[in-house]
Amino acid sequence: MEQDHQMTKEDFEATFKKLPESAIFRLPLSLVHGVPLMKPIADQWERVETFQARPDDIFIVTYPKAGTTWIQEIVDSIMNDGDLEKNMRAPTHVRSPFLELFPPPPMPSGVDALNITPSPRLVKTHLPYKLVPISFWEKKCKTIYFARNLKDNAVSCYFFDQMNKSQPDPGTWDEYVEKYLKGEMSWGNWFDHVIGWWNAKDKHDILYIFYEDMKEDPKREMRKVTKFLGKNLSEEVLDKIFHHTTFEAMKENPMANYSTVPNIVFDQTISPFMRKGEVGDWMNYFTESQSKMFDTEYEERMKGTDLKFRTTI
Repeated sequence: MEQDHQMTKEDFEATFKKLPESAIFRLPLSLVHGVPLMKPIADQWERVETFQARPDDIFIVTYPKAGTTWIQEIVDSIMNDGDLEKNMRAPTHVRSPFLELFPPPPMPSGVDALNITPSPRLVKTHLPYKLVPISFWEKKCKTIYFARNLKDNAVSCYFFDQMNKSQPDPGTWDEYVEKYLKGEMSWGNWFDHVIGWWNAKDKHDILYIFYEDMKEDPKREMRKVTKFLGKNLSEEVLDKIFHHTTFEAMKENPMANYSTVPNIVFDQTISPFMRKGEVGDWMNYFTESQSKMFDTEYEERMKGTDLKFRTTI
């Protein structure tokens, strides 16, 4: 499935070097229906809102740094019936375009990339439920929501925001945890995101799964995804997919580790795109008072919902 919008790393480098720094670095946030999004997304919001889904689209949804690339690779492997050579056809961002991505021209937007992607398309988004283009529900698209616990998600976002030069400057860890808990982040508040999608899961064809469950028993969760996608794969094939999608394998896979994105955008000398992929890493960064602050907010915000997360396994 070669696509004519694919650019080499050299193409990326050459393109970015021609652009003014303001076009790439530390983009400001703008509100879209009350949700903070990076300004290029807000400026082109009508193109996202009016995006036309197809009935066989598979919609992959996460809050940022909740294991997005991992679930993208698992879904692509399952849709290819375990033929892992097909996974190597292009980098993740080409195989599963990012709906609301609007990089500087001449690089294609997510909308443009998707419009020339053959069906069945894998569509990635970080949008909260209330901002999803209505066509996804009109076309009854299968949707997979992958959720990660608050504390590990915050740590992963912090390191990512350091190395991703298009994101607002994260500042110090102490500053970041305050901002994160208030939802002053790209794509908004973690609580709004995970609860909004949880409340929507019975209204549409949505499979809601957890990062911690996938770490605990990958093949069990992969079977859920396989069944949801209407596939019937043997244990041997699932075993192949399991080994292909381990953290260690993906970290070394140039089609999954974002090494094709130049360092002037993703500076992996600061922090690797695929950093640790663990459950409980938050304990290495949270002070006792920060942990208590997050626990207090979690207890308050989760009242009235049966949604539950684990911060250790």
